[in-house]
Amino acid sequence: MHHHDLPGDWISAEGPPYPVMNGRCVITVGDLGEFGVVARIAGRLSQGGTVLLGPGDDAAVVSAPDGRVVVTTDLLLEGRHFRRDWSSGYDIGRKAAAQNLSDVVAMGADPTGIVVGLGLPADAAVGWLDDLTDGFRDECDLVGAGVAGGDITRSELVVVAVTALGDLGGRAPVTRSGARPGDVVAITGRLGYAAAGLALLGAGPPELIEPSELIELIDAHRRPEPPYARGPQAAALGATAMLDVSDGLLQDLGHVAAASGIALLLDPGAFTVPAVMREAARLTGTDPLEWVLSGGDDHALAATFPAGVRLPEGWTVVGRAAEGTGVQVSGMSLARGGWDHFRE
Repeated sequence: MHHHDLPGDWISAEGPPYPVMNGRCVITVGDLGEFGVVARIAGRLSQGGTVLLGPGDDAAVVSAPDGRVVVTTDLLLEGRHFRRDWSSGYDIGRKAAAQNLSDVVAMGADPTGIVVGLGLPADAAVGWLDDLTDGFRDECDLVGAGVAGGDITRSELVVVAVTALGDLGGRAPVTRSGARPGDVVAITGRLGYAAAGLALLGAGPPELIEPSELIELIDAHRRPEPPYARGPQAAALGATAMLDVSDGLLQDLGHVAAASGIALLLDPGAFTVPAVMREAARLTGTDPLEWVLSGGDDHALAATFPAGVRLPEGWTVVGRAAEGTGVQVSGMSLARGGWDHFRE
């Protein structure tokens, strides 16, 4: 794992006594100290809504009208989940919040708040930290949640740990184990965009791609756009199983098939490969359908519904549940089918 410098003309601690970016001295988190950093973060966060008591005490207070709390957590490591030379601080904040908020809505719940654990190098620029904080805040604003608090420590690399909370609003949680033979499989949100963007970034410097239409794919890797409202919508429509697609559709649906004790039969013809993805596939020598079926980090939602349910616009039926085991794609032999952190 390599350390990636901040964007701009960053000079490390081995150079001049103060970091310099674009020819100017930069205030770092080390200059502020821990309490200064905490105060700066808290000052950029709006309070209210579901967060009843935010940063400033030993713990926060978040409302739980349902009486049950949905909770999920994710850890992002610099060099593995993001690179500071590929993504801005703002992008990283948005992405870290999004992947947790998406897990909440995948249970059919409404997000209420997040808490954030941060590991930061002492030479990280304060402006970069401001951008990161704004990313957390703005992503939470999309779903009416708040940043309730967190913790900060010094680290060699940037580490971001986010825990998200949610409320079921009286609904039963939608789990992975409820799919039944005869159900339809449907998806909502983007699939394959983030994987295509990552492939493009790996193929060459971002500045070569920035002016083109392919930047849509790069941006999808930097900042996912989960279909937040459709998680609770699916629960209200009677979804029998649901999950966030973070490791690739085939691998994630494999969890539904295993938990439910059924097979999921997918129709490859039901998946749309947009022109921009076909162009990226041509440039990188990839089958674009592989991105759609196996690419992670878009945070789409996949769900199963009883066959008679009329699905609203935004959902696409891509298969059905049947007796059997595993995920099958008609006419295709399946390779690995997704991302596994411990196989790499």
